[in-house]
Amino acid sequence: MVVEAQTGPVERRHKAALDPALDQGRKKYFDPRRNRTVIRVLPGEHYVSRNSDEMIVTILGSCVAACIRDPLTGIGGMNHFMLPESETGNWGSVSATMRYGNFAMETLINDILKTGCPRERLEVKLFGGGNVTPGKVMVGDMNGKFALNYLKYEGLTPAAYDLGGKFPRRIHFFPENGKVDRLLLKRSDDSKYLKEENEYRTRLPNQAETGGEIDLF
Repeated sequence: MVVEAQTGPVERRHKAALDPALDQGRKKYFDPRRNRTVIRVLPGEHYVSRNSDEMIVTILGSCVAACIRDPLTGIGGMNHFMLPESETGNWGSVSATMRYGNFAMETLINDILKTGCPRERLEVKLFGGGNVTPGKVMVGDMNGKFALNYLKYEGLTPAAYDLGGKFPRRIHFFPENGKVDRLLLKRSDDSKYLKEENEYRTRLPNQAETGGEIDLF
């Protein structure tokens, strides 16, 4: 089932030009239009910003990004993750899948908690999980459901989420104030921006087996 809902300060923009820097693969650059330093989060990565002039950006197909911040200090970050799919079409082994997904979420959360943010003050927003890949397995839906279930089991309520559907997304996250700009990528040539995510997906089965374990503070 596709879940697509949101609350809170999430701004939708359906028509906008993509930055040339994204096409060039640059991970950090200055955007003069927004007067911001842009940090690009690639699949399998996370980044925590402590600077008020930074904007964190990622492009999501089947993957999910969690935008998490401390609303008091404005320190926050984003991850970009996907659960491993097995060659048989099943959703991998439970242990490998859960270990990898937990690692992606807990790493980001722990980095923010280490700045002095108490757990109950965390503000969490989820995006992505589009069903953009062919096949019987709805990869995007599985990623989105995992992210929502993870928050539920950890006692965290999302302030906003926008998951599912058939289109990729571009996410702009401003940790300083919690604002998120979400752009649906509907043009035919937008698929080129998912090249890194597709390459990342093929590497997941091996990476999932070697994922570490992290304890939440």
